[in-house]
Amino acid sequence: MCLTDATFGLLLGVFLVCGLALLGLLIFVSWKLCWLPRQTKAHLPAPPLSPACGPHRSSIQQPSPPPLPPGPQQPVVTMATEKVKDPMGSMGFLEAAVKISHTSPDIPTDVQLSMREHFLRRTQRMQRQTTEPASSTRHSSFKRHLPRQMQVGSLDLGNDYMVDKDEKQTSIGRIQPELYQQKALESEESSKNGSSKNCGRINFSLKYDYESEALIVNILRALDLPAKDLCGTSDPYVKVYLLPDRKKFQTRVHRKTLNPTFSESFQFPVPYEELAVRKLHMSVFDFDRFSRHDMIGEVVLENLFETSDLSRETNIWRDIQYATSESVDLGEIMFSLCYLPTAGRLTLTVIKCRNLKAMDITGYSDPYVKVSLICDGRRLKKKKTSIKKNTLNPTYNEAIIFDIPPDSMDHVSLHISVMDYDLVGHNEIIGVMRVGCHAEGLGRDHWNEMLAYPRKPIAHWHPLVESKKSEKEWKARTASFDSQGSCPSPRPPASP
Repeated sequence: MCLTDATFGLLLGVFLVCGLALLGLLIFVSWKLCWLPRQTKAHLPAPPLSPACGPHRSSIQQPSPPPLPPGPQQPVVTMATEKVKDPMGSMGFLEAAVKISHTSPDIPTDVQLSMREHFLRRTQRMQRQTTEPASSTRHSSFKRHLPRQMQVGSLDLGNDYMVDKDEKQTSIGRIQPELYQQKALESEESSKNGSSKNCGRINFSLKYDYESEALIVNILRALDLPAKDLCGTSDPYVKVYLLPDRKKFQTRVHRKTLNPTFSESFQFPVPYEELAVRKLHMSVFDFDRFSRHDMIGEVVLENLFETSDLSRETNIWRDIQYATSESVDLGEIMFSLCYLPTAGRLTLTVIKCRNLKAMDITGYSDPYVKVSLICDGRRLKKKKTSIKKNTLNPTYNEAIIFDIPPDSMDHVSLHISVMDYDLVGHNEIIGVMRVGCHAEGLGRDHWNEMLAYPRKPIAHWHPLVESKKSEKEWKARTASFDSQGSCPSPRPPASP
């Protein structure tokens, strides 16, 4: 029992001695590492402040001071230890203690100056690394991916870095007026070429009345109309059509104004399902008391559902298009041509017409078709169909026959007129068209197709045009054929 107590006491004493020794060692090491450096730093002089190492460092590189002229005595230059904090947050110490003393004549003056300049350059390079991030690669790649129209300068980011940066900031999102002026320049060029003229604008509204099944058209006003009178004004009025019907409405005439206010409403009875195939036509005229009224322009609304479903009143502005004559639809005619070369017989079968212009006060016409055989501008024969009463879509299915020798087919043509019969007075021309080798467009193509396929009826639809316009085109076209000699008279029909 006594032996166990003695052993325990001995071990306790050994542990105590070891603990005291370890504590003394720790105190000695702490004194060496912490106390002595702090005392040494307190006795050192304060380092001089420079523009490159001061508390307010600029990102712009300052020029190095010029070297001092060598003299017999040099001042003592002491650079203390400086703590430099790198961008990553790590601490490093730059040990730079260069002491030049009067008691060291072994170091030449030029060596001392070169050492000082080297130290200053190294310090300034460390400053640039800590204050300016390496952004040359990023800015270069950014400029390389910019679109061409931003007009960014060269890739040099040296002394002009701030200027290039400002240019990039102002060029991004900058409005380029030349892009918005292209349409204006195109419109000016087209007006110079005569393809478009300023005829003003017209304001109107549309609404469909489901109860009365009618389209309500309100002609409100017009702006900037061209002057048609010598006094610099016009006497405008508006005609309104809902094609293909020929029912026409007309506003009142407003005297001596280029900005008339009409405020007139018109109703066109039409089922809602048919509005998709109807066209609204408005013609603006200048009233003239002693001569023919001058046409200012026209507006054609092809799709009535272009702006809305017409369930509510829709206000619309449209540019008035230049026109010299009222280009309204006069209707169409369908007929077939068949030529028998061996018999020398040309058969024209008038099949039907559609959407003819209404010529009577009742809103209808009494149409018939007249066909004239023309040779070198001279009418040789004429024939006509029966009259269809009170209709704009007549059906005839009547054949008209002319005997023409094969050698005369290159000199003849057919003048087809759709007429409106009047019991009192002269019959009025609704529209005309021509077919033959000297005709234009579809009339010539139909004639050539008939000659290419003899003994076979060839049928086509043909639009009708105004009589005066057709006469002018025909005279100009047939003038060059007058010197070819007169046509041989057509043979009389063979007796049965």
